[in-house]
Amino acid sequence: MLNVHTLKMSEQEYAQVRELLHRKAGISLGPSKQTLVCGRLFKRVSALQMSSYGEYFASLASDARPGELQTAIDLLTTNETYFYREPAHFVQLQTMARRALERRESMSIWSAASSSGEEIYTIAMLLQQMVDTGQPLRWEILGSDISSRVIASAQRGVYPLERVQRLPQDLLHRYCLKGAGPAAGTVLVDKALRRKVRFTSINLIEPLPDIGPFDVIFLRNVLIYFDLPTKQKVLRAVLSRLRPGGVLFVGMAESLNGVLDEVQSVAPGAYTLRRA
Repeated sequence: MLNVHTLKMSEQEYAQVRELLHRKAGISLGPSKQTLVCGRLFKRVSALQMSSYGEYFASLASDARPGELQTAIDLLTTNETYFYREPAHFVQLQTMARRALERRESMSIWSAASSSGEEIYTIAMLLQQMVDTGQPLRWEILGSDISSRVIASAQRGVYPLERVQRLPQDLLHRYCLKGAGPAAGTVLVDKALRRKVRFTSINLIEPLPDIGPFDVIFLRNVLIYFDLPTKQKVLRAVLSRLRPGGVLFVGMAESLNGVLDEVQSVAPGAYTLRRA
């Protein structure tokens, strides 16, 4: 019987999956990630009753099982996410929203790696709260991800309680419904709010569709998966959809210094385009 300790991945097999993931999704896996890849993909090899990682990778490369490559990508790029993560960015967003309201302008926002939706619904709650408290801000939000599976999850808007622990209580009570019975231990995002958020599937390493321009773009904690040339390619594509004076948010621990000369930092994890 296969187990994660006895099923080994050869250097050749690891090189095969590294090349495939970089070509299809821009993901850069270093030599030190082989053990992680084994651990995260073993269940798929076992579930599909395959005898080796090589057999599984060959199946991915040939697209013999539609959707399986995306499953592998999801398993390898899953990271911790929750509502109201890195709150300094949301405080800055609220400041920008108040300025837009003062100028009687609308706000257009793109969450370019929206994953399962915690980030984009946090944004939606903050902006809709302004509207619901007598501040008639006009806003629209687009969420995108490479994975149709996580987009479908985001559209459902159901989350375990631990994901909303850091969400301000006023937002939690106003825009989330606590589950009961079979749904105990979960919350459901308000239906009216979910209807105001639009999702689409976008692979950031491919030519972008006709979207934008946006006042704010969130691209947080995704560049970590790319090598430098891919980071630069993705950033230039994403920034082409940012309005002059707009703000790009990356992760608080991420820096674009030495990555792209066209941007300048305005706060931790926040960048604008340099003026020519």
